[in-house]
Amino acid sequence: MASSSVPVQLPKDRPEEIVAAARAVAVGLGERAERHDREGSYAAENIDAIWAAGLGSINVPVELGGLGANLTTTAAVVEALAVGDPSTALIYVMHIAHLQALIAPGNVWPAELRDRVIADSLAGPALINVLRVEPELGTPSRGGIPATLARRGRGSDGRPVWRVSGHKIYSTGSQGLAWMMVWGATEAEDPDGQRVGTFLIPGGAPGIEIVETWDHLGMRASASHDVVFHDVEIPFDHGVDLHPVGSAPVAGRPPASHSEWTNTLILSVYLGVAKAGRDWLAGYLNERTPTNLGAPLASLPRFQAAMGEIEALIFTAEVLASQLVEQFDAGGAEAVEAARRGPLVKFVVTGNVIKALEIGMALIGNPGLTYHHPLQRHYRNALCSRIHTPQDDVVLTAVGSGVLNAVRSAS
Repeated sequence: MASSSVPVQLPKDRPEEIVAAARAVAVGLGERAERHDREGSYAAENIDAIWAAGLGSINVPVELGGLGANLTTTAAVVEALAVGDPSTALIYVMHIAHLQALIAPGNVWPAELRDRVIADSLAGPALINVLRVEPELGTPSRGGIPATLARRGRGSDGRPVWRVSGHKIYSTGSQGLAWMMVWGATEAEDPDGQRVGTFLIPGGAPGIEIVETWDHLGMRASASHDVVFHDVEIPFDHGVDLHPVGSAPVAGRPPASHSEWTNTLILSVYLGVAKAGRDWLAGYLNERTPTNLGAPLASLPRFQAAMGEIEALIFTAEVLASQLVEQFDAGGAEAVEAARRGPLVKFVVTGNVIKALEIGMALIGNPGLTYHHPLQRHYRNALCSRIHTPQDDVVLTAVGSGVLNAVRSAS
C-alpha cells in the first residue's frame, strides 16, 4: 500500500542526513513497538513512514532514481530503525537486500521485470522478499528440493504461464509484500527436465493465502507468517534463473549483493536491539533510587561494572560488524575476505548481543521481566538473532574443521 504523503527528497551525497532521517523515523517506530509486539501485528504505518522519509529504496543507483547508498550508509540506517522497532527493520533489510541483488552486475533477471520491481519501490511502499523455507524441507541452506511446484499452462489469452502451488513458512513481511520471490521447482515431467529457481509472484495475485501462524517469542511484528499458493498463475517470464536440480544458478553469486548484504544488515538489526536495551537500562539505573540507598542504582560499583561489561560486548560486536561492512564496500580482495569472515563475525556479534541483554536482565531482576518495561522485549528480540542463516552449528563446524585441517597440514 502506497503512502499518501510525498516522500522527502534526501540528499544523495550526504549520508549523515540520510542516517539522521532514519533516526527521526525510529522515534515513531519506538512509540508503536510495544503495541505491535503485544499484538503480534504487522506495522504497515512503520513501512509507510520509512518511504515517506525517502528511505524506501536508498541503495538503488542514482541513475535509476535512488540515492545510491553504499553498505556503510545502509547499515547505519538499518541500525537506527532497529533501535525503534527491529521487526520493521528486519522487513526492511529483506527488501533492501533483494533490491541489491536486482541491481548487481550479472544478474539474469529480465530487464522488464527488474525495472518494474525497482520502479514500484521508488514510487511507494512496495516490499519484496524471497520465500524459501517450507514445512517439510526446513531451511534450504541445508540442501534439498522445494515441494513448491510450478506447472506449465496457458492463460486466458493463450499465452504460456506458470501455475504455482506450495506452502512457505517464516515469510517475513508477508502481509505487506508487493512482490514475492518464491523458490520452487518445475515438475519432473517438465519438457526441459526438473529445474529449480525463483518465481516472481505479485503479492496481490489471486490464489495467495496468508495464514497467520507467526506467534514467536521475539520479532513478533515481523509478520513472518505462512504463505500458501493455490495454483497461482503468473506470466511465463516470471520464472527466473531456472536451472537443473543440483547445478549452480546461471546468475552465480555476485559479490557483495544478496547474501552479503542480507547477512551484514541483519547484524545491524541486532546491534540496534542491543543499543536500545542498553540505553533503556542506563536510564532505569539512573532513575531508580531505593529509599534504603538514597542514591540511584547507577552510583553503585556493582551496577557500573555490569554496565561496563555490557558496553564491552556491544563495542566488540560493533567493531567486528563495522569492519565487515567496510571490507564489503572496499570490494576486491577485501570483499572476498569479508565473505570468508562473515559467518564467524555473525556468530560473535549475535552471541555478544544476547549476552549483553542477558546481563541486563539478571542485573535488575523483576523489573527486567515485567511487560511494561521494554528490556524483556529487547531480550526476546535478541534471541531471534541465532535463527538466521548461517546457524551457529554450521559456522562452528566449518571454522573448527578449518583450524584442525590447517594444523594437520602444517605438521
